[in-house]
Amino acid sequence: MADFDLVVIGCGPAGEWGAVQAALGGKRVVVVEREPVLGGTAANTGTLPSKTLRETALHLSGLKARGLYSVETTLRHEATVSDFLYRERRVKGMERERILQNLQRHGVQVVRGTGSFADTHTVLVRSQDGTERRLTGDFILVATGSAPYRPPQYPFGDPRVHDSDEILDIGRLPRSLVVVGAGVIGCEYACMFAALGIPVTLVDLKHEVLPFLDDEISALLGQRMVALGIRLRFGQNVNTVEVPPSQDEPIRLTLSTGEVVDTDQVLVASGRTANTTGLGLEALGVKLSKRGHVEVGPDFQTVVPHVYAVGDVIGFPALASTSMDQARIAVEHAFDLTSARTLAPVLPYGIYTIPEVSMAGETEESLREKEVPYVVGRAAFSSNPRGQIIGEMHGLLKLLFHRESLKLLGVHVLGEQATELVHIGLTALLTGSGARLFVETCFNYPTLSEAYKTATFDALDYLKRVGD
Repeated sequence: MADFDLVVIGCGPAGEWGAVQAALGGKRVVVVEREPVLGGTAANTGTLPSKTLRETALHLSGLKARGLYSVETTLRHEATVSDFLYRERRVKGMERERILQNLQRHGVQVVRGTGSFADTHTVLVRSQDGTERRLTGDFILVATGSAPYRPPQYPFGDPRVHDSDEILDIGRLPRSLVVVGAGVIGCEYACMFAALGIPVTLVDLKHEVLPFLDDEISALLGQRMVALGIRLRFGQNVNTVEVPPSQDEPIRLTLSTGEVVDTDQVLVASGRTANTTGLGLEALGVKLSKRGHVEVGPDFQTVVPHVYAVGDVIGFPALASTSMDQARIAVEHAFDLTSARTLAPVLPYGIYTIPEVSMAGETEESLREKEVPYVVGRAAFSSNPRGQIIGEMHGLLKLLFHRESLKLLGVHVLGEQATELVHIGLTALLTGSGARLFVETCFNYPTLSEAYKTATFDALDYLKRVGD
């Protein structure tokens, strides 16, 4: 008989909630965690810390209040690293404690150390003091997450060159910053440092901001980033990096166009690599991608039937929210806890740039590609009473309806509370609802949520005009 019904390797969102799901099903569960703290990237170096820093940057800069009361505010005081990181460290501490209490409350054991496969049912755990322990499990869930990819041309040993994890331990705020990589992480950090008044240059080989977004929203976000003071260098990559030994001298980057950019510090945000090195998965026959991502089936089962993998370690979409749901499905499949195992067919995307952006469902571009007839409804926050009250002059809600059935096909939000507002549209998408739902819904007044009604009437008005 195995020591445990389930051995979980890694305690980020996927590992935590996979363990809890199995414990709720009456299973004996142990979690192996190599880091001294629980929570993985989401709690310690990614999701929560970066979003907390965003709010701190907005607070310290007074950016939200600029122009709101006919008074131009400036940076409230010379921000220090201590100012910048104070709240972030508080939030991390509270989340780590919540995770530990959640596992304890459900009877999940936690074993500290680095786990690897000794055989298909055994995880060997090596602790920092060199001791080893073998844990056997009927099922094993790999939830080891990911780490920033480090291109070899950057000298990460220099204290002024950071990856997206290290940026949380900066010794001082940069006098200027180059962000290499305009993915979600790069764009978010570029915005928060620019909000503090730090000159930021964003470099990427792509020619637009976050091309997976609806083109209109991508263009609007790019405009707001430029207005924030970010210099966009798109369609370019970094050819050479010169880091002088003296920290008083600037780091020099030469771009593929020949442009030379001098900067105080560099943040490299060039994607992430799965944490699978040393796990021993290949010896079991489990297939890995070039960046170490684990290949799984629809129920997150590997080619080894009792070994599952979930979260960042399997790649896209690599979101905390989807990782938790993947873990639920994997555990339900492993122990046959329920016959209804489904991942939501529509997933929301939340991007914590300044301003926030969020979306769910189709874009105009995807609908045109599929030759689906559609109509667009827009609601500008500048004409929304709540938007006027809070000074949100650039926000936009964009709804995409099927031109004939008026079923909602996509929702896109840019502006204050975008990542919250998107859930109204997401619920409509998941229930197959359409324009009628928003027409008949009574929204509180004044709220940004009212924009759903405004955008719907905008689409209906357009159809009436073209029909006439």
